[in-house]
Amino acid sequence: MEFGLQLNERPMEAPREAHGHNHWNPYVDTGGTSLAIAGEDFVLVASDTRQSDGYNINTRYDSKAFELSNKTVLALSICSADGKRLYEILEQRAQLYFHKHDKPIGTEALAQLLSNTLYSRRMFPYYVFPILAGVKADGKGVAYSYDALGNMKDVTHIAYGSAAALVQPFLDSQVGFANQRNADPNRQLTRDQAMRIAIDAFTGSTERDIYTGDWLEIFVVDATGVHKEVRELKHD
Repeated sequence: MEFGLQLNERPMEAPREAHGHNHWNPYVDTGGTSLAIAGEDFVLVASDTRQSDGYNINTRYDSKAFELSNKTVLALSICSADGKRLYEILEQRAQLYFHKHDKPIGTEALAQLLSNTLYSRRMFPYYVFPILAGVKADGKGVAYSYDALGNMKDVTHIAYGSAAALVQPFLDSQVGFANQRNADPNRQLTRDQAMRIAIDAFTGSTERDIYTGDWLEIFVVDATGVHKEVRELKHD
């Protein structure tokens, strides 16, 4: 009897199981677009209501803009779930402020609170690009744009979302008067002008962006409060 292996013999190999790589992504882009236009004594916020996942429409009416106080509106883009969670946190803190001080929290205070909240989650950010708009204590309209980490900027007009690349240049031209000859840079838009620009921006974007559509929610904030209007967009 011979012990050991012959030179032409190989040891038996255990079967190998093929392993794939499972990727889990907690962030989902559900589409949609939001914009804000700040005027002298008002601010306009508009968002569409379509929520989608790729080529599938999850729902045709999912609000992306919310009233935080009688002087402030929050608009959210990109991830619907993260946006709603962020809104819940801000709403709870705004209510706590109201019950503690017996007055609504101001727009500037809410803007700083939103920045702090986003920065506190910088290690696992909310997948949202918010717009917070309202009127300040002196009655002037103001809009703040943010990135996902809480960097904040005071702007006169801004657009975020799936159609932002289409809407932002339009706002730069019609609101910021960019590349217009003999345009007065200090000219202020009226509410009717801002309304028409917002409607035109979404009407045009629905022709090119499949993630924007269905319904348009428009909020106009002034010294008397928040006024909401809903208009119909393309449904295809």
